[in-house]
Amino acid sequence: MSEQSKSEGPDFTAGVPTDDIPEDGMLAGHVGEAPVLIARVNGGLRAVGAKCTHYGGPLGKGLRVGDTVRCPWHHACFSLTTGEALGPPALDAVPCWKVEEKDGQVFVREKEPADLPRRKPAKTPSSVVIVGGGAAGEAAAETLRREGYDGPVTILSDDEAPPCDRPNLSKDYLAGSAQASWIPLRGEEFYREHKIDLRLKTGVSAIDSDNSRVELADGGEIEYGALLLATGAEPIALDILGVDLPHVHYLRSQADSEAIIAAVEEGAKRAVVIGASFIGLEVAASLRQRELDVHVVAPETKLFERIMGEELGDFVRSLHESKGIEFHLGQIATAFDAEGVRLENGGRIPADLIVVGIGVRPRGELAKEAGLEVKNGVVVNEYLETSAPNVYAAGDIASFPHGASGGRIRVEHWAVAQHQGQCAARNILGANEPYTKPPFFWSQHYDAAINYVGHAAEWDRIDSEGSAGDYDYEARFVKDGRTLAFASIYRDVESLQAEAAMEAATHAL
Repeated sequence: MSEQSKSEGPDFTAGVPTDDIPEDGMLAGHVGEAPVLIARVNGGLRAVGAKCTHYGGPLGKGLRVGDTVRCPWHHACFSLTTGEALGPPALDAVPCWKVEEKDGQVFVREKEPADLPRRKPAKTPSSVVIVGGGAAGEAAAETLRREGYDGPVTILSDDEAPPCDRPNLSKDYLAGSAQASWIPLRGEEFYREHKIDLRLKTGVSAIDSDNSRVELADGGEIEYGALLLATGAEPIALDILGVDLPHVHYLRSQADSEAIIAAVEEGAKRAVVIGASFIGLEVAASLRQRELDVHVVAPETKLFERIMGEELGDFVRSLHESKGIEFHLGQIATAFDAEGVRLENGGRIPADLIVVGIGVRPRGELAKEAGLEVKNGVVVNEYLETSAPNVYAAGDIASFPHGASGGRIRVEHWAVAQHQGQCAARNILGANEPYTKPPFFWSQHYDAAINYVGHAAEWDRIDSEGSAGDYDYEARFVKDGRTLAFASIYRDVESLQAEAAMEAATHAL
């Protein structure tokens, strides 16, 4: 992602006419090299930093919704009053600036000290234990502290690495354009400072919901006042000859991404990606950017047709082919060996690196063995509560009610896991907040960014506008006259508007 210019718009230190600040919008400018927004909020003027704290997106090109501003890149949300990060993927607040109004002019002065709201939870469980160190678990732990909970918070993670920026593992990090230091979401000092007990390489063997305790793989146990299951998903393994060979990889964790990078650095030149999922094609793009010869094998004949329709799927395929990717669609891998991949049609593709990406399955074994209701994931109600008292679930494992479709869905998206982690944490503290956020994800393919908001398992029609090939496109997936999902390429404000409209429609149900 390229960062926004630091000096766009007027110089707020020199002053701007008060009348230039719209009643319901925002005015973007700068203080020195720092991008800043001015907005009218609750009868006054507020100035906040205009650079998203996630990947540096330009908030001035985003969307104002009430007293918040949303980032055009990945839909992070910030308070225009306090600068607080209200919605992921951003974790940190944007700075606030002192505003002065004099003789019809508005001036922005120095930064103000952070004054984030102090909250007191309605409920204070004796302790909170979080099983899983991914997006949902990390977001929940941070939210507990932001909401004023001061009891013990423990994250039990079987991963070797701390919570990380997982979407980057198949994108810039794998492609070699993101530094390793960017990947951890927080440093060790953050967890110490916020008294979050992060236990890595810690497996959980059982949940005893009757006695409110978690049994650890090393024989220990830990009691909880409230428990959040955020165990995520695991890659589906192929059951064919050769899957255990050392040049065959899966991608889920930071260690997985680093193993693939190591294979490239050790001389791999020819890669085969098994599976044409979003992750699989992001891996293919990243390896192609590292100048490997890349082939993709998948059983479907059309890319993403059931998710985004034929037009976007054809665009993605043509884009990858223009970069040198060779597709073998309608094909299944039947065996791996030291020199390549054998296909069902008798063909063979030479490879010294194989990455399997045929999908993931929820890690729901702990919940099932504990007697929780499990059906395509851990079944939760609108508050993300499971069938056991004081036990919640969030992220890839959660099967939750979806108001727009009237049924249940389970979504494997990073931002969804973060939103659910935050919502579950607030409900653990007595907020009684239903989870109604429309799902959102983004996928990067070379210089084409695809945003998708909502959920459409089926549709009556697709209303499209613009040209995907020109990187200026939107598609609305409509059923019974209602837009269930919205996909776009570089129509960022329209994507944010679609998200806000879906939220409003859900609240009106």
